[in-house]
Amino acid sequence: MDIEARIKRRQRRNGEPRLIQDYESISPVVHIEEPADRGPVLERLLDHLDPVFDGQLPPNAYVYGPCGSGKSAVITALFANLEQLPTEQQAIIHTTTRAQPPTSPSFVYVNARETASEFAFYHAILDALVDESVPEHGIGTETLKSRLHDLVREQRTGIVIAVDHISEPESIQAPDLVELFAGLPSNVSWLAIGRDDPSATELTRYTAKSISIDRYQRQMLVDVLMTRASNGLAQQGLDHSLARHIADWADGNAHDALAALFIAAELAEERGQDRITQANVDAAIGEVPDPCVSLGVVLSLPTNRQAVLRELIDLEEGERSSVTATTEAIASVDSVDLSAGTVKRFLYEMAESGVVDRVEATVTNGQGRPPSRVEPRFPPTAFRRLYDLQQ
Repeated sequence: MDIEARIKRRQRRNGEPRLIQDYESISPVVHIEEPADRGPVLERLLDHLDPVFDGQLPPNAYVYGPCGSGKSAVITALFANLEQLPTEQQAIIHTTTRAQPPTSPSFVYVNARETASEFAFYHAILDALVDESVPEHGIGTETLKSRLHDLVREQRTGIVIAVDHISEPESIQAPDLVELFAGLPSNVSWLAIGRDDPSATELTRYTAKSISIDRYQRQMLVDVLMTRASNGLAQQGLDHSLARHIADWADGNAHDALAALFIAAELAEERGQDRITQANVDAAIGEVPDPCVSLGVVLSLPTNRQAVLRELIDLEEGERSSVTATTEAIASVDSVDLSAGTVKRFLYEMAESGVVDRVEATVTNGQGRPPSRVEPRFPPTAFRRLYDLQQ
C-alpha cells in the first residue's frame, strides 16, 4: 500500500477505532489497481497485445474463464495502464488540430452489463475517447454512431476495445456484439471477455486467439483476501487462518471469497468487534448462495429494480410467503413509488434472468397450484451495504 492510501485510512477513522477502514478495498465489485498473483495471466495478455508497442493493432481475441476467476480484475487493470502510455507514445485523439498522429493505439474498456443497448455501447466508447462529456439525451443513435465513426477513422493507429461480461442475461449477447463491431471502421481490434467455452460462442469465428483464465489457486486466493483486508480493515482485522478457510470454501472463486470477507467484516462491524471471528466467517459463508449471482450484475440493474430488491431483502418472513404477499409489501413502501403490477413484473423478470429464484412453497392448503415465494440469489448483507453506500 502506498503512503497516500495509508493516510486516507487514518483520515477515515474520525478518531474512533473501526474494523472497516475502507469499504472499497474489501468490496467484491471493486477491482484494485494491482491484481494479486496474476502475473502469468497478464503476460499471456501482453503477448497477445504486443503489436501495440510497435504501433500496430493486435488481432481480435476471446478471453474466457469461470465466474470469479479474475477476468475483469486483470483486464481493467491492464487497460487502465495501457491507457496511460507515455505521451510520446500515445497522443490524445479528441482534437483535430494535433501536430502529429499517435504512435500506438488507444484503449477502451466497456462493461457490457451497463451498455446492452446500441446507443449505450457506442456512447461508452465515444465517452472514453474524448475529454468533453458526451450527452446522454437529445442525441440519436445514428448521430452518435456517425461521430464515433469519424473519430475512430481519425485515429490512424486504431483502437483496442475490451468488452467485458459478454452473454450474461442482462448484458450484450455474442451475435449482437458482432453486429455492433461491424458498424465500426476496420481499424478497431477487440477483446471479448466472457464465461462460455470457445466452442460454445460464435465470437471465436471472428477471433484469432482464445485466452483462458483459470480459477484462482488456493494460495493465490488467500493472498487476494489478505491484500484486501490489509487495505480495508484495521490492523490484524483478518487472521490468516480465516483467510485460508474462506479460500478453501470458495474453491477458486474470488467473487464469492470477497463477498464472504465483506459480509464477515460487516457482521463484525455491527457487533463492535475489532477483528473478524470464526463465527462471522461461518455466518458469511452461509449467506452466499450456491450458485451465487455476481453482485456486479445486481448493482448494474436499473435503479428501480435495485430499489425493489433492497426492500425484498428486508421483508419479514410472512411478507415473503408468496409472490403476491411480497409484491404488496414492496409496493406499499413510499420510497419505492411503483405500482403492485410493476413490482410483480420486475420480480418475474429478475427471476427469468436468474437474479432471484421463485421457490415453490412446501406447505399448501390442498387447493390449486402451490404458491411460490421469491428468494435472492445474491448475499443480502453485501447487497444491502453496497446499495446503501451508493445512495
